[in-house]
Amino acid sequence: MTPDSLFTKISEDLTARLLYRDGLILVIDKPAGLAVHRGPKGGDNLEAHFGVLRFGLPRDPALAHRLDRDTSGCLVLGRHRKALAKLGLLFKQGKISKTYFALVEGSPQTDSGSIDLALGRLDATRGWWMQVDPAGQPAQTDWRVLGRHDGLALLELRPQTGRTHQLRVHCAAMGWPILGDAVYGSGREAGAPMMHLHAREVSIPLSANKPEITVTAPLPAHMQARAAACGFNDDLPLITNS
Repeated sequence: MTPDSLFTKISEDLTARLLYRDGLILVIDKPAGLAVHRGPKGGDNLEAHFGVLRFGLPRDPALAHRLDRDTSGCLVLGRHRKALAKLGLLFKQGKISKTYFALVEGSPQTDSGSIDLALGRLDATRGWWMQVDPAGQPAQTDWRVLGRHDGLALLELRPQTGRTHQLRVHCAAMGWPILGDAVYGSGREAGAPMMHLHAREVSIPLSANKPEITVTAPLPAHMQARAAACGFNDDLPLITNS
């Protein structure tokens, strides 16, 4: 496939991944394996394809937050500056709630709990890699087990703060790293699966006079079989053109 045809295919796939649209925001189902913005080394990224999501507006939508390259699921975009300012304030105030699904190696001893471990930079040479650091920024994650099978557990994770790599570091620190995590888990090994972390749902209180906007993304293909083995069967249609 040529670079031009690959660009066209990703753009077409992106329109099929639209989960929610109104005059202010879009929510798309981000595919795993594609960065949300251009990195220092270049390469393809989601922002490069946002032109197909204008839907009549003069400018491309823009990211209201970030997801890691290998994380799939709900990604919120603002359609113009006013919307981005509103979303930025809601994220800063912690009023936008996010729910993630993760398949982890190992199994928590209980069925639910909370993780309260401050996080800080690992070191200046590792970019955004993080570690548990008592002198770092406060970070809290609520979790519960949705199912277990053959040394794996399917977790629902609800971050109460928004630190970089928070869920990945918290799970690893508890002794159950996210399956396929190449930084904090065993995903560095040859032939390891893609990271099994999915932004399942986002709830946005965009208007004081209307109900929250709640959007849910189906599990990606690479998580379906293991999640089903843990007893979870997704009732949302799988988006397959990624």
